[in-house]
Amino acid sequence: MASDGFRFDAAGLLCGADFIPSPNCDERPDGERISLVVIHAISLPPGEFGGSGIVELFTNTLDPDRHPYYRDIWQLRVSAHFLVRRDGRVVQFVPCDMRAWHAGASQWRGRERCNDFSLGIELEGCDDRPFENAQYESLARLADALATRYPGIELVGHSDIAPGRKTDPGPCFDWTRLQAQRGAVSCKRKW
Repeated sequence: MASDGFRFDAAGLLCGADFIPSPNCDERPDGERISLVVIHAISLPPGEFGGSGIVELFTNTLDPDRHPYYRDIWQLRVSAHFLVRRDGRVVQFVPCDMRAWHAGASQWRGRERCNDFSLGIELEGCDDRPFENAQYESLARLADALATRYPGIELVGHSDIAPGRKTDPGPCFDWTRLQAQRGAVSCKRKW
């Protein structure tokens, strides 16, 4: 995406982002308000960037014979609302108003089933490698656009809602940098 500010259309699609629909989503429970953004990290195969594995996983087209790791995950039915590639490009898989299947067993502030009230953003990366400048820039702009669309939203890591089970976005993710970047405010707190 080349524009400075991100915005959404009425259907909850990020204008200018590639939209690749994932079947791994459903309706949110009636009356459920979006109040949380969960930051994840993913690379497929693990530690490799730029391939098609993430898109294939989220669209149920991952070939289990293409890499040994894929044999363990190809039948998973998961998705996220957004993926931020290493070069900062944003791909959307699920409209914001739908429930993506990204959080798994989770809880935040005493509420379980975070998928019901959250949006998931996957960063192409892994726990033990720094993220790219372009990713922080796109993530900050995306987070700000989400904060405008959903006032009071909080931003957390997958590890915050599933401690002991998940570690992403990992120790190389710079929360302070995200908060300072382009006006993104108060990570892990209300905006």
